[in-house]
Amino acid sequence: MCAAKRVTCDTSLRCDAFGGNGKGERANMADRLTQLQDAVNSLADQFCNAIGVLQQCAPPASFSNIQTAINKDQPSNPTEEYAQLFAALIARTAKDVDVLIDSLPSEESTAALQAASLRQLEEENQEAAARLEEVVYRGDLLLEKIQSALADIAQSQLRTRSGAPSQATAPDS
Repeated sequence: MCAAKRVTCDTSLRCDAFGGNGKGERANMADRLTQLQDAVNSLADQFCNAIGVLQQCAPPASFSNIQTAINKDQPSNPTEEYAQLFAALIARTAKDVDVLIDSLPSEESTAALQAASLRQLEEENQEAAARLEEVVYRGDLLLEKIQSALADIAQSQLRTRSGAPSQATAPDS
């Protein structure tokens, strides 16, 4: 039997369909399955707690006029508040379960579709690698020009300090 107690649950689940944990799609799917299992367990707990609290707080049903006289002496219980609280928690958790189910891979995701997706990702990776190599090459050329300019500036400053003429002379051959 469920314990009649008030439970606060954190049902805000993070669902990242394009997860970036670096462990691959299997790990992401396992994470989502674990989240789904936790959400279903939370939903079951909320149903159990809701029934327990509502049973505890609900006024007894009257079977005769004697029971009605006894009930008048008892204070009223906030069953409506509890009903709204648990309805909101259950609805929110059910929505989280739906979101998690929608984030799982579909049945149409066959091996052929996954292979095609991997090929496309590989092509995009190769294109990005080619662009990166081009940028690095241009960066190296720019670095060489900057180093050459700095060397010229350093030579000019040395000639100026040593009193040599400021015009560059051709090296002796």
